[in-house]
Amino acid sequence: MTMTLSEAGIDQSRLERVKQVIEADVDSERYDGAVVLVARHGKIAMHEAIGFAQRDGARRANTDDVFHLFSVTKTMTAAAVLRYVDRGDIQLTTPVAEIIPEFAAKGKQRVTVAQLLCHRAGLPMDLPYIEPGQLGNTEAVALAVADQAIYAKPGTIVSYSPIGAFAVLAEIARRVDGGTRSFRQLLEEDVFVPLGMKSTSLVLRDDLASKRVPVVVRDPTPGIIPPAALEAINFMQNDTFEMPGGGALGTAHDLFRWGEMLRRGGELDGTRLLSQSLLKYALANHTGDEINHIFDGMCEARAWEPFPAYLGLGFFLRGEGLFQMPFGLTASPGTFGGLGAGSTMFWVDPERDLVFVCLTSGVLEDSRNFERMARLSDLVLGAVVDG
Repeated sequence: MTMTLSEAGIDQSRLERVKQVIEADVDSERYDGAVVLVARHGKIAMHEAIGFAQRDGARRANTDDVFHLFSVTKTMTAAAVLRYVDRGDIQLTTPVAEIIPEFAAKGKQRVTVAQLLCHRAGLPMDLPYIEPGQLGNTEAVALAVADQAIYAKPGTIVSYSPIGAFAVLAEIARRVDGGTRSFRQLLEEDVFVPLGMKSTSLVLRDDLASKRVPVVVRDPTPGIIPPAALEAINFMQNDTFEMPGGGALGTAHDLFRWGEMLRRGGELDGTRLLSQSLLKYALANHTGDEINHIFDGMCEARAWEPFPAYLGLGFFLRGEGLFQMPFGLTASPGTFGGLGAGSTMFWVDPERDLVFVCLTSGVLEDSRNFERMARLSDLVLGAVVDG
């Protein structure tokens, strides 16, 4: 449902600046396009498709385009696991090895579910060895991580695990669920369908394929994930390939519904996914002032001072301080959301009752993407005129 900008407490000329900046970036071929959505008080104030979904071939962007969400997926996997905490089936303090006995190997016997969720399990950032054909098999990846030695003592540092930790979390959910459903089925049936997220899936369903935006790296500068590895998702993704840490696909409108559920304290349109108490706890800062070491190389390359991780249980947080932050410097400290490899983002600013979704075509190196998203986020925040 669309509301007038004045009803939303948003300055139209300032919000229009978001579109103008993206159009200028597309015209200069910095990247190819974007679908953006801004909502306030639960009503959509802006939903625009700008530029190209695929510049090669001149395919224009559309609001129903389906994007690779990359690590935004982690917020969804986290919620799937938190549902079992809400049910009393597991606790955040439950050792992972109680559910996956193989995980007790090589110093990981005390790692808890919560430590996996906030990347304090001491796991290496790199994937363990696994046959390429098994990368989309959640159980196979989880068991490979179970055989991996820890990088640091659990609970002592933030060691962001892009793929491994959330494969283990997905396998936890699958086993606690009874082991009869795949994780993609679990997400589809228990999360996406109840929330009306009809165009979101952990795998590339046939009905989504024609609207999929291919991953194209426009900035070849080496980043956290090599450009070739990012573009490989175009060929790996199919209707069975699962990557709980970064493999979901979806539209901006579906991601708005995801943000709305979170903004409303775990409920949307009468469907409660998570309890208010547990969600509030998950959206707190669980990493203190610790540094997220996956960004060490990025900070060094750009001569940026290291900054706090500000991680919740599966979510990035704005936190406090003056540093490059994709959610915008002017976002309230409690703003939370998800980020996906050089291209995708959503956040919820609870103080302003504001949701912003930005899905882009044309992947940038991580620091350049931080700058892009921060610029757009502050433009959105600057358009709010009543608080």
